[in-house]
Amino acid sequence: MNGQFKSAISLLIIVAAVSVAPVCAQTSPVIDRSSAQPDLALTYTYIRSNAPPASCGCFSLNGGSATFAWPISTGRFAIVGDITAATASNIANSGAGLTLSIFAGGVRYEPRLGRSTLRPFGELLVGVAHSSGPFVQDPYSATNNANAAFAANMGGGLDMHLSRRLSLRLLEADYLLTTFDNLSNNHQNNVKLSVGIIFAFGRKQPGKYSGG
Repeated sequence: MNGQFKSAISLLIIVAAVSVAPVCAQTSPVIDRSSAQPDLALTYTYIRSNAPPASCGCFSLNGGSATFAWPISTGRFAIVGDITAATASNIANSGAGLTLSIFAGGVRYEPRLGRSTLRPFGELLVGVAHSSGPFVQDPYSATNNANAAFAANMGGGLDMHLSRRLSLRLLEADYLLTTFDNLSNNHQNNVKLSVGIIFAFGRKQPGKYSGG
């Protein structure tokens, strides 16, 4: 009896697998780059920065980013706007903390990969960096442009398409330049890493997607 029960369970598992396979194949996302949709990425962001003056004095900031992309032309290019905010405490053992905010916009390029669910991209953004907190006040009063300094964000990443509405940002890696006064070269070389989730908007275009 026990053997018959196990056999029945095994048969049910096989039948279920065979039944689900066509459904999975049908709902597997197939992407046409020309049907790209506007999307919003919400990510956790890690920034590795350097404290003034000059020498590394490296420290870490943790925060998040909201990035909106609006595709243009065939979907290979998009206009991008990004807001990032991250904080750190006890920088360079000074006991002082810092909040860094970046407001930037620019262009993204996304190459065609046929029907792959992976979507690499590269981008260049420029904008304004804002810093606040004890670290940019005394004894670091030389940071006269703490409220508004030039910022540039250059890099790229890799997304994975899950459905017509949902994707994962597996990794975004950027070089983030900021130009706060620091009594030396007045610029900071930062590494910015992000991972998160992406929500797409807009109506489905006939013949552009399969499933999802």
